[in-house]
Amino acid sequence: MNTPRINIGISEQDRAAIAQGLSRLLADTYTLYLTTHNFHWNVTGPMFNTLHAMFMAQYTELWNAVDPIAERIRSLGHVAPGSYAAFGKLSSLADAPPEPPRAMDMVRLLVQGHEAVARTARELFPQADAAGDEPTADLLTQRMTVHEQTAWMLRSLLEE
Repeated sequence: MNTPRINIGISEQDRAAIAQGLSRLLADTYTLYLTTHNFHWNVTGPMFNTLHAMFMAQYTELWNAVDPIAERIRSLGHVAPGSYAAFGKLSSLADAPPEPPRAMDMVRLLVQGHEAVARTARELFPQADAAGDEPTADLLTQRMTVHEQTAWMLRSLLEE
């Protein structure tokens, strides 16, 4: 039995390019999830309770974001990456530091991480839009909104 060819109104070439961009977004999101969860476990200092709870809300949101991104890649007819090795090659974010940084340095690193993920999503948006891929464009818009708002909230903690 032959699997039917994908015919959703987006060319094979566009689907491949968009899936590749979504793979980078997935890798960035997973990397940021892992770093945020690490910081949740290892934060110390006078803001422990606040940051511990904030990081938990953030890593939970990131964890819930990876599935829709991966499933969109699959909907476009491509395999979603799912290994540390693949994520390491695709992600624009550095891995978490080997030693936990001080609390406010964690916040700074997470600001940078959320801004980087927003840039990854924004970079792909014109391609999805030009291809008429509204579901991907919608997903990207949602992700940019979350990452930009989270970066703002974290940045606010750094103001004196």
